[in-house]
Amino acid sequence: MTGERRAIGLEAVKMRKVFGGLVALDDVSLKVPAGTFHALLGENGAGKSTLVKCIMGFYKPDGGQVLVDGRQSAIANPREAAEAGIGMVYQHFTLVPSLTGAENLVVSRPRGRQIIDWKAEHAALEEFLARMPFRAPLDKPVHMLSAGEKQKLEILKQLFLDQRFIILDEPTSVLTPDEADEVLGLLRGMTKRGDVTVLMITHKFREVQAFADDLTVLRKGGYAGAGKVAETPVDAMAKMMIGDTQIRERAARVAQKDAPVTLDIAGVCADADDGRVAIDGINLKIHAGEIVGIAGVSGNGQSALVEVLSGQRPMREGQLTIKGSDFIPSRQSMAKYKVFGLPEEPLKNAAVPNMTVAENIAFRTFDQPPIATLGWWLSAGPMRKRAQELIARYRVKTPSADAPIAALSGGNVQRAVLARELSGEVDVLIVANPCFGLDFASVEEIRAQIMDQRNRGAAVLLVSEDLDEILSLSDRVAVMSEGKIAYVEEIAKTDRATIGHHMAGHGH
Repeated sequence: MTGERRAIGLEAVKMRKVFGGLVALDDVSLKVPAGTFHALLGENGAGKSTLVKCIMGFYKPDGGQVLVDGRQSAIANPREAAEAGIGMVYQHFTLVPSLTGAENLVVSRPRGRQIIDWKAEHAALEEFLARMPFRAPLDKPVHMLSAGEKQKLEILKQLFLDQRFIILDEPTSVLTPDEADEVLGLLRGMTKRGDVTVLMITHKFREVQAFADDLTVLRKGGYAGAGKVAETPVDAMAKMMIGDTQIRERAARVAQKDAPVTLDIAGVCADADDGRVAIDGINLKIHAGEIVGIAGVSGNGQSALVEVLSGQRPMREGQLTIKGSDFIPSRQSMAKYKVFGLPEEPLKNAAVPNMTVAENIAFRTFDQPPIATLGWWLSAGPMRKRAQELIARYRVKTPSADAPIAALSGGNVQRAVLARELSGEVDVLIVANPCFGLDFASVEEIRAQIMDQRNRGAAVLLVSEDLDEILSLSDRVAVMSEGKIAYVEEIAKTDRATIGHHMAGHGH
């Protein structure tokens, strides 16, 4: 690109936004100098998305102003944001899958031409790409591109539209570690050259430390702090995010010697809903007192494996055994073999939203004494008493045991489901993305509970798209790619880069 500085700076001053009785933003300020890479941190509900939507013109703020390069800018809608040079790359791709990369770029212009001279457009695109520090395939339909190529194309689209202040919303949630580092590294290089300014919403401290110059932290709709990344240790970032919330300490990992195999997954195959192969010959043994983490980019068969193990998807072939006995997943056999689980998005997949917290906690035991007598009569008293004990033990914040579970926050729904699943003896625990979208305190609580079960001798299968979670909790890691297990190794004998290569299907 040319030698002139093209990046623009942006400042949000005392931004306020109220929805009914909820103050979503309470006089929040943010300053991002031109040519810098800025991280915006905060828990779910802290106000990050609301602030960005006010900057982009999706919301009209109730107070405050936005300055672009020091000048007040009344941005009423996203088109005006684009005209001011501000663009956004969303968490989920916005490209049209059936169009090529070139077609996506050309049709993204706000004032498109009715007749397109493709010869001239291709020449202009080649000249544009020659100025860019990275490329993406422009001749293939987008649905044929990898996640990393799609993310690069999303960023190229913003640069093609001449956006010089780019907002990234959790940009690496769909990328392998290598793809994430490459994309963020390229953008970091562009900020250093003064080509663009970047504001990244993220919850990954590692990425903040590796790529950002400065950070701003929001908490409960308010400004919680800011600073230079180089001068702000991770524990200080976390403290700004959570305030005085008490964090549960995780127990140390108890050494397990010569533990027997508890769960044996042998040659398991299953089909997706459309008849294509979802998982293809999965072999995995999980020992008592062991956490095996399943890593992989979303959509490589991990969800199908969890569904097979929980009886929600039929096996086409293969065998499951628990402690040497055949296991066919059903409510009765899961109770018999002490198999419990924490699925993804538990409000949708492990709870009945309009039933009470007490009733949801009783799903595992409603047909057993003391709740059930004579084999069918349900006693509300013992059910409520049991629920109240578990609500206290698992620190579920709820108005009462009789509140509908849908009224609870995500973290508290997760704690209520944990209370149900972990309150008895557990031999096998199947956990899928257990901390997705949760607050910091709930994340640490849930990870501590998983480690407690492992230390008590449970065999734990942990499926997670968060590689940091797998590295933190697992004894061994297995990488899934295209429905198969591509790599298995002890955590102590591998590293992030090696796991990332296998996630991308590169293997050694």
